[in-house]
Amino acid sequence: MTVAIDFCSNLGISVQAIIDARGFDRVKLIGEATEALLATDETKKRFVAHARSAATLYKAILPDPRASEFAPAVGAILVLAKRIAAMDPAVDISTVMNEIEHLLDETIVAGGYTIDEATSTVDLSQFDFEALRKRFEAGRKRTEIERLKGAVNSKLAVMLRLNRTRADFAAKFQKLIDEYNKACLAGNPDLDLFFSRLLEFAKDLSDEDKRGISEQLSEEELVVFDLLTRPSIQLTAKERDQVKQAARNLLDILKKEKLVLDWRKRQQTRAQVLKAIKDSLDDHLPRAYSREAYEEKCAAVYQHVYESYFGDGRSIYAAAS
Repeated sequence: MTVAIDFCSNLGISVQAIIDARGFDRVKLIGEATEALLATDETKKRFVAHARSAATLYKAILPDPRASEFAPAVGAILVLAKRIAAMDPAVDISTVMNEIEHLLDETIVAGGYTIDEATSTVDLSQFDFEALRKRFEAGRKRTEIERLKGAVNSKLAVMLRLNRTRADFAAKFQKLIDEYNKACLAGNPDLDLFFSRLLEFAKDLSDEDKRGISEQLSEEELVVFDLLTRPSIQLTAKERDQVKQAARNLLDILKKEKLVLDWRKRQQTRAQVLKAIKDSLDDHLPRAYSREAYEEKCAAVYQHVYESYFGDGRSIYAAAS
């Protein structure tokens, strides 16, 4: 656990100062330490790894009474790790926390360390972009970036699972993060510029999340519509409406008649689903689709249905609701 303490010390973080402080002074030191630990993704990951190791070592020396002398330091380290994990869904320390928290004195882990509201993630569906910008400008910038980055990453993962045609959003987000990480490693990140770009991306993602409402389609109808219209197919407004109706009709037929229990396990039921897709799209798609485009869309929709619908009312959409 001295490795974790030394790692913090090299970043200008005094674990002992956090232990000794009380009340708002401790909150301030924890906030400053978190900001320093978020300097780069590599710094964050290395610290979380050290925190895991510290917790594991602490558990290993129990029930030796001498373990109590390490409890305050382990408590401080785990509070910092937990604070980081609360902002970034990709950081999972739940296992080590569950194993160690009950072993530490309650006054160290719970009562002794007050974590402010910055540990909460951002809900993009109820997002006040202007309020977050003001908070960024007035507060610890790396911490606010991490909170927003974690919220975007979490929301994007859900949106991609429900609709894979949103892959361009994932590529854009990854490019944004890669550029930021590169600048951090070079020691010259423009935090204000990155936050503005990240905020703009969050706005675009929020708009995409609401697109089904403007298209008057449910989430599962929207993905079929997207599969049928992307990459861009030239359609008139009337033809777009026809494609929307084609998506609705197709899902209605499949869910009512074809997606039976364990349909994916039997060749006969798989063939029936594919035939239903082909027949329905042949009947309802506008003539703007060439035969080649029609075959391509049938295959794409079947693949989506196979991966997303498990039969007997079970699907990724039912699980998400």
